[in-house]
Amino acid sequence: MKKATVGIIGGSGLYDIEGVNVIDEVTIETAWGKPSDSIVIAESDGVRAAFLPRHGRGHFILPHEINFCANIAALKMLGVNEIFAFSAVGSLQERIRPLDFVMPSQIIDRTKARHGTFFGDGVAAHIAFAHPFCERLQNIVENPARRLGLTMHRDEILICMEGPAFSTRAESELYRSWGAGLINMSAVPEAKLAREAEICYCMICMCTDYDCWKEDEKHVNVEMLIENLNSNARAAKDLVKVLLKEAGSERTCECGDTVKYAAITAPEKRNPGTVAKLKTILPKYF
Repeated sequence: MKKATVGIIGGSGLYDIEGVNVIDEVTIETAWGKPSDSIVIAESDGVRAAFLPRHGRGHFILPHEINFCANIAALKMLGVNEIFAFSAVGSLQERIRPLDFVMPSQIIDRTKARHGTFFGDGVAAHIAFAHPFCERLQNIVENPARRLGLTMHRDEILICMEGPAFSTRAESELYRSWGAGLINMSAVPEAKLAREAEICYCMICMCTDYDCWKEDEKHVNVEMLIENLNSNARAAKDLVKVLLKEAGSERTCECGDTVKYAAITAPEKRNPGTVAKLKTILPKYF
């Protein structure tokens, strides 16, 4: 089922972009269940993209409730090998201001109740994840973002927290002491699963607030977040439209061979049921 090569994960309105032609809407079932919502297939300049709202249309799925495995598996089954994932984040450093865009280079995982791998249940594998985001995709994003006049930061550390409540003041100050620049609730296990599925993955963070550490700013609340989300969404649409022209270049990174040496279970010991599931997204290995 080859319907798209580029995946866009983010808000449900990101595919409603002038000049981007919607050609299909796919409801798909994966071996890990159903993704967050149906997936819109759209085309721009000959590039087909699959648009998936991470929290479902209308934002009814909390971060810890997202079926991340199904989301990534569905995109891989549709033919996606590059993902640009948009996410609202809080800033942990003064230099990153609300409405700025950021491409982090590292993640600190503070989640605790999420299923974060395609492996297990009779098939053991350990992927390399020292560099969680695809630098090739980040380089594709940076110049178009700057041409659009967006303030774009790179090489920041992203904290992924469990949620759904925002941080305590003590937690926010702790993360700042670690040198972290951003905090969100969706990078993990999304980035890990994309790597396991051998998909290039880049997270484009849109800053909405200063979390709760900054004394001279209002503490984060839903009203503030939604107002800044709407402003960022308009800029994100412009960026997506440009990215679709730039995407689909030759994959010179190592993302496409992540699992080549990662699976360590002897073939005769592998659970046939798990192998059958893995075959739907990694047929060259299983």
